[in-house]
Amino acid sequence: MNGKLSVVIPCYNAEKNIGNVISTNIQIFKEQGIDDYEFILVNDCSLDRTWDVIRSLSKKYENVTAIDLAKNSGQHRAIMAGFHYVSGDYVVVSDDDGQTQMQMIGVMLEKIKEGYDVVSTEWVDRGKRSLFRKIGTMINQKMTNVLMDNPKGMIVSIFFLARRYIIEEMIRYQNPYPYIIGLLLRTTHNIATIQTKQMDRLSGSSGYSLRKLISLWLDGITAFSILPLRMAVGLGIFSAICGFIYGIVIVIQRLVVHNVVAGWSSLAALLLFMFGIVLCVLGMIGEYIGRIYMCINNTPQYVIKEISKGDKAEDE
Repeated sequence: MNGKLSVVIPCYNAEKNIGNVISTNIQIFKEQGIDDYEFILVNDCSLDRTWDVIRSLSKKYENVTAIDLAKNSGQHRAIMAGFHYVSGDYVVVSDDDGQTQMQMIGVMLEKIKEGYDVVSTEWVDRGKRSLFRKIGTMINQKMTNVLMDNPKGMIVSIFFLARRYIIEEMIRYQNPYPYIIGLLLRTTHNIATIQTKQMDRLSGSSGYSLRKLISLWLDGITAFSILPLRMAVGLGIFSAICGFIYGIVIVIQRLVVHNVVAGWSSLAALLLFMFGIVLCVLGMIGEYIGRIYMCINNTPQYVIKEISKGDKAEDE
């Protein structure tokens, strides 16, 4: 391989897994003839001893950098933190639980040599997953296709390999709501996709709760598209038309059927429907305004508490 490879791994409650992940990746790189590489491990304020483990890895391996965040910021913000410290010509994002099939790195490097800016992966076998996670994945893919101008047939996942200049463009985004897939699609559409299998998790469970998934979706929706606002406008126009038509129907009924009884239940249902739409639209507008306010206040994406590399450790 011509050029250095940087591997960014966000870590959360990974004390039992990350050591095996690093040793396995090193063995894979050795087998594939990749000898110039580095690992950027970002501890997202884990509740276990993850920081102690990755800091010891940075002492053991000279090409491992460990970064400790001061608060839990989320996977995408942790990845952005890692991007600021890469030095490789190519950057790959992996995971801390052993599910990423890093054996595909050779194929990804060969693919990027064909002239692509990014090589992403499509999971063809993800093993046993809950219905909740399957629905979440489907919603995320639909959101990417509709809201982010994703070219038809292009699959973009969090396991990807990118050229260095793509990463440099992505980290220019300083707002507090980064969404990695949105930043990729905003930077380039010159993306290749390869199929891969998602390996079984070494131990533990996913760190994504329903609340975190909803927060991630809102980051993607509000940070990279105004389509929801346009949809809200369309919904308001549709409701107004329905109300106008309903009003005409009522007038005709009163003219044709003189003894028609006024329907309080239908009126109540109509009011609930209309006010529900109004509140949804106002909530969507408020979400955008709130995020604009946070951006104006220069809310940071993340705060680095400590960095450890080799025998050196420094506080931020």
